[in-house]
Order: sequence, then structure tokens, then C-alpha cells
Amino acid sequence: MSGVLLAPLAAAPVIPDFGRGSTCIRDNKLFCWDWVQSNWGGTLRPALIQHIELTLIAVVVGFAISFVLALAAYRWSRLEPPVGIVAGILYTIPSLALFQLLVPVTGLSRTSAEIALVSYTILILFSNILEGLRNVPADVRDAAEGMGLTRWQTLWRVELPMALPTIVAGLRIAVVTVVSLATVAVFIVNEGLGAPIYAGLQNAFKTELIAAGALTVALALFADGALVLLQRVLTPWARTARS
Repeated sequence: MSGVLLAPLAAAPVIPDFGRGSTCIRDNKLFCWDWVQSNWGGTLRPALIQHIELTLIAVVVGFAISFVLALAAYRWSRLEPPVGIVAGILYTIPSLALFQLLVPVTGLSRTSAEIALVSYTILILFSNILEGLRNVPADVRDAAEGMGLTRWQTLWRVELPMALPTIVAGLRIAVVTVVSLATVAVFIVNEGLGAPIYAGLQNAFKTELIAAGALTVALALFADGALVLLQRVLTPWARTARS
């Protein structure tokens, strides 16, 4: 046997075990509605709720930071370039790279995911808030001043309401961006719709991948539509002007 060379055994293909479900599940067909029904409460719904939480926290915190920075830059224009540069750098860092940079500092946690997600909203929101304020016509400001409004009153009663369409436009972009990027956060925290998407990819299980992906798209569309409705409610004069 010493002179005989044995050919290496071919690696057997790994076939995922899809359990004892229906024929659709066992055959891993394109989409199995019965799998969605049986896994909604234990897998998809919790992931959807977590995804909404990740998105809401990131957008609310990002908006608060951006709002303060935009007001400061609106008051002192020299602040705009440094804020814009820092926000631009954060926005251009690839999401996976940014997650990895944060892990040594904040660990494999939701905090790491949220810091990264917040950073992607700042450039969008800061730019839109500042642009909306600057686009308020000068004669409108003059009229507010002529009515005896202080600078602070003019900001809250005149400038911010008129800047709302631009601000909401920025919010729409930021929300859709965060909904999308939150799926990548699964690499540092096993939360959100990225978890079933990743599981579906690992197991080559089509239904889980499609169901989680469809929920992500539906969430983005729903949030975008809700913001459009919110803008219409908050700016009734815009509808009157168009009509």
C-alpha cells in the first residue's frame, strides 16, 4: 500500500435541512406561505419590530444632532464647512468598515450599530435643514421683523414652517437610507430584518430571504409614505397654493 496513491474524496455537497414542513418547504421552492405563517410570531415579527426600533433611534438622534448643528451654522456660517466636511467623511465610509471600526470601542452591541446608523443621517439632515432655512425669502423675514417678531420668534413661527418641505425631504432620504443600512448591522448585532436575511443566505432558503427582504422594502415604502402625509398635514398652505 506504500506505493499506492489514493485519490482525494470529493467533498459532499451540504444540503440544508429545511425540517419536516410542507412539500414546498422541503423542496425549497421560491416562496412558501405556510413557512411565513408558522414563523411570523417567532422570527419575522420580532425582527421587524427590532428593525423599526433601530431605524427610529437612529433617525431621531440623527435629526436632533443635525438640527442643532444646522441652527448653529445658520447663525454662524463659518461653522458650515467643518461640520459639512466631518459629516461628509462619515457618510462616505463603507458601512461594514464603520461597523468594524466601532466594535473595538463599543463592542458587538446595538450601540455600535446605532452610532454607525446615526452618522449616515447627519450629512443628509444637516444639509436639508440648513438649505430649507436659507431658502426662506428675504422679504418674508423682513415682514416678520416689521410685525415686531424677535429673531427667535421669526425662526420658529416663520422660517422653520416654510423650511418644512425641504426638511421632510431630507428626512425621507435619511429614513430610507437607515432602513436599508440597518440590515447590514446584523454583522455586529443579531437584530432587525438583517438576521433572517442573513439566515436565508446562509441556508440558501428562498422563502426566508424573500420574506425578510420584502418586509424591508415594505417598511421603507411605508415610512416614506407616512412622512409625505405628515408633510401635507403640517403644511396645509402648500396644498392651497397648488390648488
